[in-house]
Amino acid sequence: MDRFSTTRWSIVVGAQGSGDSARASLETLCRTYRPPVLAYIRSRGYRGDAAEDLTQSFFAKFLERNHYAGLDPARGRFRGYLLTAIQHFLINADAAANAVKRGRDARIESVDAGAATTEALAAQTPSPEQAFDQAWALAVLDAAIQRLSEETAAAGKGRLFDLVRDFMAEPPAEDDYARVASELGLRANTVAVAVHRLRQRLRELVREEVAETSADSDALDHELRQLRSALGGSER
Repeated sequence: MDRFSTTRWSIVVGAQGSGDSARASLETLCRTYRPPVLAYIRSRGYRGDAAEDLTQSFFAKFLERNHYAGLDPARGRFRGYLLTAIQHFLINADAAANAVKRGRDARIESVDAGAATTEALAAQTPSPEQAFDQAWALAVLDAAIQRLSEETAAAGKGRLFDLVRDFMAEPPAEDDYARVASELGLRANTVAVAVHRLRQRLRELVREEVAETSADSDALDHELRQLRSALGGSER
């Protein structure tokens, strides 16, 4: 079976039916990728509660059956679809105002993405689209790191991962390896090898996360290039 026939993207399309599991998958995607939508809205000039309300309203509307019935994997990229959807949502001010009222009781909580982070992205990037792409890339990486954390915990290496988690972003100095090795009662080169393998696994998980919302290999390659570009040329 084609790898892409079993991704969340195809499950999302299945949400056009009546399956509870498909609906749950769509809600998970919305929860995971809330930060880029919020970053985009803030970059368009909305601040504070107004940005939060518009974000909640957008997802309340997005989760309505008629709104996401047009999802089509042939378009290739859930990221692009979501960006287009939020752009259209903000165009009509009256529709946005009505959606705010409808969405207040259906709040979707952020996953590891505080207001300060998205405010900073909005302030530091020259366009709403770039703010969206950067926040999207960070959401992908956060999801991959969470999976890596769960994998290492299941393998009995949770303490190791907790100590080297920050090394996933930037290669550590030699004394960092020595410090962790001392805490774990290991040799420094053993820790260095473990970090190297964890970073390799993280790259694999990032690829898997991106594949979850890509229709085919061409779309996947495109999204990975976009992710690297959004992060300044590297996957942390």
